[in-house]
Parts: sequence; structure tokens; C-alpha cells
Amino acid sequence: MTELTLWQGPIVDAHQHFWDPASNPHPWLKPEARIPFRYGDYSAIKRRYLPDDYFADAAGHDVRQTVYVETEWDENDPIGETRYATSLAERFGVPNAIVAQARLDRSEAAAVIAGQAAFALVRSVRHKPGGPQRPEDVGAQRTLMSSERWRQGYECLGRHGLNFDLQTPWWNLHEAEDLARSFPATTIVLNHAGLPADRSERGLAGWHAAMARLADRPNLRVKISGIGLPDRPWTVADNRWIVEEIIAMFGTERSMFASNFPVDSLCGSFDQIYTGFKTIAARFAQDEQLRLFAGTARETYRLG
Repeated sequence: MTELTLWQGPIVDAHQHFWDPASNPHPWLKPEARIPFRYGDYSAIKRRYLPDDYFADAAGHDVRQTVYVETEWDENDPIGETRYATSLAERFGVPNAIVAQARLDRSEAAAVIAGQAAFALVRSVRHKPGGPQRPEDVGAQRTLMSSERWRQGYECLGRHGLNFDLQTPWWNLHEAEDLARSFPATTIVLNHAGLPADRSERGLAGWHAAMARLADRPNLRVKISGIGLPDRPWTVADNRWIVEEIIAMFGTERSMFASNFPVDSLCGSFDQIYTGFKTIAARFAQDEQLRLFAGTARETYRLG
């Protein structure tokens, strides 16, 4: 049997964060803050994390460019975070694209989106839409994706040529389907693989069915990231099926790998996670691996 060679080419990290909680307004990263978190205790990431820290973690992997994703900065100062991320790019050369914050259901949404679009590196906006926290609650509750006021804000993205980064559990993806159908010119980038946290047979079946329906929408892209599990290290055995099914459904041209660092440092080192991705992807042709590790992200976020 031929031994597969792991990817050694360029990487565009499609989802990562920088922060300095001692200097900048991150309510959830304050020493006393304790929010419900899918990986459990997150106190280990309540520390400064800047490009030098990131590249120390990423040593041994050929990261060429990164996409900074909003960090739950003070929601009353969304432009402040973009200004900060831009200053890091000017100082360190990364990030190379920014997913900015905008609360789409607020009266000032249009003005905030216009302000964010004025920054040269902004390519997308994220506003987590909330909603049901369990599959059993679907129907009794809806997310903001079904709110007319929120959708009016969402409509503004198209005017500025911006994507939308969506983070929501898989059981809410029927609303994302409708959003994608209603606004076909706006690219939706699904964060963290639709959050397949429940690895029971029933949970995986529900996730797979929701993702398969979403794959029918051509304006959808998926980040393969954030798929760690609480209280256990990141392994290929735990995550291979998830990764391979995403690629089977969306193709390499609509799938991209990302670290979600420093958040996913709670479940594995950068090397564990990216070597895991490389191991899973090794069976694909070189051009397909290039898309997974760099090409899809470059295209999605219009990176040079």
C-alpha cells in the first residue's frame, strides 16, 4: 500500500482571532466572566493573543495568510474592533482579511455596515443569530435569520459586496437555507461545520441531513473548523467522518480548513489539528488539497 504524503503547501487560515483582553473591550474574556461555552472552561484563553503568539503555535505549517473573525468585542463599538484588527495588519502583515461585527437588527445597521465596508480588509460580517439551543426547541423558537428587521440589515451586505459569516447549530440551518435562497447574491460562509457537537447516532444523522439540504444552495461555503469535543483531545478518529462528509457534500471548491485559534487550543495544539486535517485530506488530489488549505479561502475572502 502506498504511503500518502501530507500536504506541505501553503495554508490560508480561514478563521482565527487576535485579542488583548487587558487593553480591549471583550466582556466574555474578563477575568470574572463565565459564559456557557461549548468546550467548557475557557479560562486558558483569557490572555493576550497576537500574531507572534499565533505564529509560534503554527510553527511547522506554511501559513501564508489569515482571516480575522470578530471576537465578541463590545457590541456598542463595532468599528473599534475593525480599526484594531487593521492596526495589527499594518504592524504584523496579518490578518489579510477581516470578518467584522455588525448587529443586523439594530437601527444603525446600515450605517455600521457601510462603515465596516470602508475598511480595505473587510470582506464579511458576522452576527450570531441566537435562537433554539436544542433541536427539540425548533418550532417553538426561531433565530434572528427569520426576523424581518434583521433581514433588512442583512440586505445591506449585498450593496457593499460583503459576505456573511454564519455561526449557528445545525438544527437552525433550515432558516439559513431560506436566507440563502432569498439573497442568492450574498455568499454565506458557515462557521465551524454547523457545530456537530452531538456525536450520537441521532445527532450525527440530524447534522448530516441539515448539511445536505444546505449544500443545495450554491452561495454557501463551509469552514471545517471548531469541531473539537470538550474534555478530550482533537483526534483524526473523532473527526474524520465529519470532515469527509462535508467535502463529499460541498466539494473542495466550497470547503476550507481553519484553525479557530486560540479558541481551539482548548482541545488541541495547532499542530495536532492541522496535521489531523492533512492526514484526512491526504487521499485527495493535490489541486483539491490546495483548495481545502488555501484556494477556497482566497477566493471566498478575495485575497491576493
